[in-house]
Amino acid sequence: MPKRADAPSAAHAPPPTGTGKRTIPPLDPQRYGPSVARPVRAKARVLTADLQVEPHSHAWGQLAFSATGVARVTAGRSTFIVPPSRAVWIPPGVVHAVTVVEDADMRTVYLHQPEGEVGPGVPPAQRAVWRQCRVLEVSPLMRELVLELARVPAPDRDASGQFPVSEPTERERCLAALITDEMRQAKPVPLGVALPVDKRLRALCEAVIDQPARHDKLAGWAAEVGASPRTVARLFRDELQTSFAQWRQQVLLAKALQLAARKRPMSHIAAELGYASASAFTAMVTRSVGMPPSRFFALGH
Repeated sequence: MPKRADAPSAAHAPPPTGTGKRTIPPLDPQRYGPSVARPVRAKARVLTADLQVEPHSHAWGQLAFSATGVARVTAGRSTFIVPPSRAVWIPPGVVHAVTVVEDADMRTVYLHQPEGEVGPGVPPAQRAVWRQCRVLEVSPLMRELVLELARVPAPDRDASGQFPVSEPTERERCLAALITDEMRQAKPVPLGVALPVDKRLRALCEAVIDQPARHDKLAGWAAEVGASPRTVARLFRDELQTSFAQWRQQVLLAKALQLAARKRPMSHIAAELGYASASAFTAMVTRSVGMPPSRFFALGH
């Protein structure tokens, strides 16, 4: 059975739920759970912007993305913005929650993970990166494969209250094989915002994620939580092993990705994030991800 947030593994603390949104449970995980017979399953779920899926975990690996709209996935000690061009990989056992930023048509792929293995059937030497949450590009082919696999009907409970296990069709096997191959080929994207444990710093970080352009200096944010800039800077170094400026840059990238999913012009994105010019914003994105925003935001569309 999946572990719920009120009984998480000690290794993975649950994400917070204090978002002011209405919290709902995940869909019955066992109905969509993968198995040896059906190692790859997919499901669709439409979520509105007033919802948050409560923290939970699975015994299997998971790839989540939105076919339309934008969601925020908080897993482990990081949070990720998920527009249609990106997906978040969540390893088995990691507690995660989904907060809907804009009405989202979510697609989730579940992967059966044989004991001692992790990831989409990769060799032992390549498994280390799959033991952590990571963001992947969603190719047009992967998107269509997942959309198609999610159309396979999930079984209803039988008279004994169990979900019957049946053999997949040849078409389902082919879709599953192609999805796992696309996952192996997918390029990782350096996105994801680390989250702290310290309550004051966590409150500050959540405020920055919600409105990153409200202050452009650490002093303004520190004042909101009643701490000195020096104390907050030390907490960032101690808890997140980074500076506030570097951390906020990841937040700005995530927010920019969200705005780009709405087809906002580059100049509007730059202005909304507090940049004096589009060229200054372009320089930040290029420095962070190694490519200009025109290419970075277009990937996967």
